[in-house]
Amino acid sequence: MTQPAQTDPVVEVRGLHKVFRDFWHRPKVRALDGITFDIGPGEVFGLLGPNGSGKSTTIKILLGLLHPSEGSVQVLGCPPTSVSAKQDIGYLPEESYLYRYLTPRETLRFYGRLFDLPTPVLDTRTRELLDMVGLPHAANRPVGEFSKGMSRRIGIAQALINDPRLVILDEPTSGLDPIGCRQIKDLIQALAKRGKTVLLSSHLLADVEDVCDRIAILYNGRIQAHGRVRELLEQPDRMRFTIPALPPDRLQAMLQQLREIVGAEPAMERPALDLETYFLKVVETAHQTAGLPSGAVQSKTLAGYLKPDA
Repeated sequence: MTQPAQTDPVVEVRGLHKVFRDFWHRPKVRALDGITFDIGPGEVFGLLGPNGSGKSTTIKILLGLLHPSEGSVQVLGCPPTSVSAKQDIGYLPEESYLYRYLTPRETLRFYGRLFDLPTPVLDTRTRELLDMVGLPHAANRPVGEFSKGMSRRIGIAQALINDPRLVILDEPTSGLDPIGCRQIKDLIQALAKRGKTVLLSSHLLADVEDVCDRIAILYNGRIQAHGRVRELLEQPDRMRFTIPALPPDRLQAMLQQLREIVGAEPAMERPALDLETYFLKVVETAHQTAGLPSGAVQSKTLAGYLKPDA
C-alpha cells in the first residue's frame, strides 16, 4: 500500500461514532458521537477529557482494537487494522503490562523481535533506550522488582523500540517522579523535532500544556474544544509585562501613570519559578554528591537512532 506523503495527515478521523451494544445488540452506551480531527506529521496532539469521555475508545479504534460503528479512520494512510500501519506505531498503554520475570534487556529484546529487528540493530537500540530512560544499571534485574515509575520507564522504552512514526502515549507520566516527568516531556518534544507524530492522553494538564501543539477536549463522546493550546488559553482582553525591579519611588510613579492610563488598579506580582523547575534544581544539586542510585537515574541522553540526524 502506498505510504502517505509527508504533508498528509498521520491520523485522519471523520465523523467517528462508537456505540457499545448489549447481548441482544441493543444500544447500551454511545462512547463516541461524531468526532472529527486530524493530526499532522511532527505534531504533538493532546486528547483530553474526564473519565468516560471517549479517550480510551478513540485510542483503541486508532490501534485497530475496536471497530467504529460509523465514520472513517485512517492511520498512516491505512485502515487501523492494517499490519503495515501497526509496524509504524508505538503504543504505551495506561498500565504497563510487563513480564515480571524478564529483565529490562530481555523485555526490550522480546518486543524488538516482534518487529523482526536484526540482532545488531536490536542490541544497539536496547542499550540506547536503557541509557535514555535512566536504567542501564538495572538492565539485568527482573522488572517484577521495579517500582511503578521504573516499570513505566521500561514501558516507554518498549513503545520506541521499532522507531515508530506515530507514538501513542496514554498517561505516560503516571507513576513517575518529577525528574522522570521532565525527561518524558523532553523526550516527546525531541520526537516531534525528529518528525514523529505523538498522540498524548493525560489527566495531568500541566504536562499537556508544556508539550502539545494542539488539543481536543472530549465530553460525552463529543469534541467540546479543539485548537492550538496557546490560542485556546490566551486571554485577549488582558496583558502582562515583566520589568526589572525598580526603587520604591520609581515603582510608585509608574503605577500611578498606569492607573491614569487604564483607569483601574493594575495587578502586580513578582515572577516565580514553577515548582517543577525548583524541584529539579534542588535534586540536580544533591545529585552532584550522591552515591550510586538504587532507582532510575536522571538522563538527558536521547537514543541515537531517535535523534534528528539519525
